[in-house]
Amino acid sequence: MQVTETLSQGLKREYDIFLPASDLAAKLNGQLAELKSKAQIKGFRPGKVPVEHLRKIYGKSVMADVVQDAINSANKKIVDDNNLRLAREPKVELPTDQTKIDAALEARGDLTFKIALEVLPTVEIGDFSQIELERLTTDVEDSDVANALDRLADGRRKFADKPEGATAEAHDRVTVDFDGKIDGAPFEGGEGRDIEVLLGSNTFIPGFEDQLLGVAAGDKRGVHATFPENYAVRSLAGKTGEFDVTVKAVAAPEAFAVDDEFAKGLGFEGLDKLKEFLRDRMVADYARVSRDKVKRQLLDKLDALYSFELPEGLVNQEFDGIWSQVMQEQQASGRSFADENTTEEAARADYRRIAERRVRLGLLLAEVGTKADVKIADEEMTQALIARARQYPGQEKQVWDFYRNNQQALAELRAPIYEEKVVDHILGLVKVVERKVSKDDLMKPLDDEAPSPAAKDNAALEPAVTEAEQPTS
Repeated sequence: MQVTETLSQGLKREYDIFLPASDLAAKLNGQLAELKSKAQIKGFRPGKVPVEHLRKIYGKSVMADVVQDAINSANKKIVDDNNLRLAREPKVELPTDQTKIDAALEARGDLTFKIALEVLPTVEIGDFSQIELERLTTDVEDSDVANALDRLADGRRKFADKPEGATAEAHDRVTVDFDGKIDGAPFEGGEGRDIEVLLGSNTFIPGFEDQLLGVAAGDKRGVHATFPENYAVRSLAGKTGEFDVTVKAVAAPEAFAVDDEFAKGLGFEGLDKLKEFLRDRMVADYARVSRDKVKRQLLDKLDALYSFELPEGLVNQEFDGIWSQVMQEQQASGRSFADENTTEEAARADYRRIAERRVRLGLLLAEVGTKADVKIADEEMTQALIARARQYPGQEKQVWDFYRNNQQALAELRAPIYEEKVVDHILGLVKVVERKVSKDDLMKPLDDEAPSPAAKDNAALEPAVTEAEQPTS
């Protein structure tokens, strides 16, 4: 086998592979000789089938295996001889001339093919101790626990119909039918029947509940309410709906004691234990938000500090995945780029930058993890598998078997665990200053986390660390 490098430009490499017909014939004869001892063909005793007969029957299929072995051997030789770290699987280009392919498959002609690949860039890791971050923290106040208790109680509170003619007040429950229109035309999801609205719960779009204060059973009322700019159904975001509302019933909340009996009904020993549980859960929630924010700061700092050539294939793969999601969202919502105040060309450029950021951070974190010898313990993977299986009640075994038998799926499950461990490692090296803020300030999204053509969600701005970029554990 002769391997000749024909291109070495940046991260791209290309090679011409030449395998003479004599080598193909030798490999074919070796395979047929091995097959001769095993083949059972009618009319011949075991081990007595002539090689030429085997060649006629199995020659092309055996040679296809020989060619695949040659491709695999060439790939291995290129990687080993040049000490390369591949970004993706190599791309193999076989001859397009069918006569040459047929000649090679019959060992009458030489086999030539090309291998194109991209290698991972060299990433020089700097001194993380010079990075300064701010970790926002907040305390869980007694009022937070009280509000959480109230929400639990509201979900179990009973209501009694008010007397005829009585009007709705805050915290009352109003049962309504409504028909909504936007610009005079009905819209999908704009119709509701026997819908229960808890006034003051802020579960409906802003303004809807407020305009039902003072209604009585049998009233008809026109309600105007505007969908938020970040509304889940993008075709409705920012638009004002006109709703014809018919009030069918008005009910007031009955007295409800939030006491030990209430807590026992939820499976706790008493009210104090329930409060303790709620407080612990809020502490954990605040810690998660705080950690997410400091991680985001870290990724932003790393993205600004590190710049190196990126494998085009990885960037294209990442961009294609993001763009596919964008197209699916547009198809589902009915919105266009014009509705987002942008153009397809500008959106492509924005999402391309997101893809580049993700690949850059992924490669950087992978390099940091390799040098820090970050490992994922078997127990961590087992716990991740159990958590994933629990997301599919009744199908736990199928989910477990799927991941155990699918290395790519297992790698996708492993990647975020590895990423978090690497981030934790870096956070242990940087300077982190804590600053106590209010709950509202902690929960407030960062300015650049708001939905926009350049950033549909936080996940799009996170690094994508692939299995190929990680050391094995």
